[in-house]
Amino acid sequence: MKKFLALLLSTMMVLGMAGTFASAEETGSVYYLNFKPEAEEAWQALAKTYTELTGVPVTVVTAASGTYSETLTVEMDKGASAPTLFQCGNQQGLDTWGDYCLDLRDTDFYKELTTEEFNLFGDNGEAFAVGYCYEAFGIIVNKALLAEAGYAVEDITNFESLKAVAEDIHARSAELGFDAFTSSGMDGSSSWRFSGHLANMPLYYEFRDDGVTEQPATIKGTYLDNFKAIWDLYINNAATDPTQLASATGDQALAEFGEGKAVFYQNGSWEYANLTDKYGMKDEDLVMIPIYCGVEGEEEAGLCCGTENCWAVNSQASEANIQATLDFLYWVVTSEEGTTMMAEQFGPIPFKAAKTSSNVFFNDANRYIEEGKYVVSWAFNYTPNVDTWRAAVVAAMTQYSAGGSWDDVVTAFVQGWAAQYANQ
Repeated sequence: MKKFLALLLSTMMVLGMAGTFASAEETGSVYYLNFKPEAEEAWQALAKTYTELTGVPVTVVTAASGTYSETLTVEMDKGASAPTLFQCGNQQGLDTWGDYCLDLRDTDFYKELTTEEFNLFGDNGEAFAVGYCYEAFGIIVNKALLAEAGYAVEDITNFESLKAVAEDIHARSAELGFDAFTSSGMDGSSSWRFSGHLANMPLYYEFRDDGVTEQPATIKGTYLDNFKAIWDLYINNAATDPTQLASATGDQALAEFGEGKAVFYQNGSWEYANLTDKYGMKDEDLVMIPIYCGVEGEEEAGLCCGTENCWAVNSQASEANIQATLDFLYWVVTSEEGTTMMAEQFGPIPFKAAKTSSNVFFNDANRYIEEGKYVVSWAFNYTPNVDTWRAAVVAAMTQYSAGGSWDDVVTAFVQGWAAQYANQ
């Protein structure tokens, strides 16, 4: 009798466990391999909240800084317990992990996007990775100084109008007490703004025209005349003499703008805290406008926006875990709890329910997107041997600014690209 009871109890326990496993399998679970250590605490708290609300287990594991690729490789080898949600931030990542990326295009989560500009796509248009936040750069404007000069931001809609305003302000700089542009320094603390970010303009438009979707072996330099036009505008309408740019620094340009010595300052959304906290600038006096360089149709351009923060869902996971992960993502980008956390940790997110950020430059980027302006994506991410290529471009731009030939810039740009592609 005792043996029978023991067998009965054992059988009931096994059946109970089987029921539990079946239930877990039916509801699924989420395993997110997070690559941003600074957001670890926020993700853990959000995962706990979601589990309390839904009963769906959400595990967040954060890779140590600089080890994400290695950690992902190890974790993906774990079969059924591999991450269901992971980071695939660029074309190289997609080349490596494309077979593990679910096509997200027809999911409810994907339909909440306000733009597809930050996503990574497969050869047949599959949406394999979704950009969930981004940074932006452009021309930061001091609206108060602009008004003192007799203009409004609305007066600037393309290169022609930007040039007219800037040249007028520069011509009257002595009486106004400020100049048009901050210094465009070629010191290492500043030159990346131009060899990287400003150089993005001719690269973006060339790649757009030619349908480039992966790193090209060569470039043509189709829009280098436009690059020259905006560079000339910068260096010839500022207080710093072009021949002195070799030693001009990033801090110098920041101070010129923060102290009200210039109306225009090319930089990005990351400078918001410096301008408001360090220099006490007011939100209502700050706006970011596109970098105009004379390309046809640029009146419809938005800010230069990009990211390597992209979510991918593991296509090799079980159907239940895939659905649980998609449900979790939908909740993150639509719920009060999720959108609040995302705004606090990542700034703007390109989803319909996004919270307004305290950073006015992020809000400018979102406003342009909402108005239907095209995003100028980060084409410079394709640069081969980026540091070496940029160093040659900086050297050529510095020489040109001091009276040299623009042909040297073209050579560094075009021939330098081919050489560095071959070297890499």
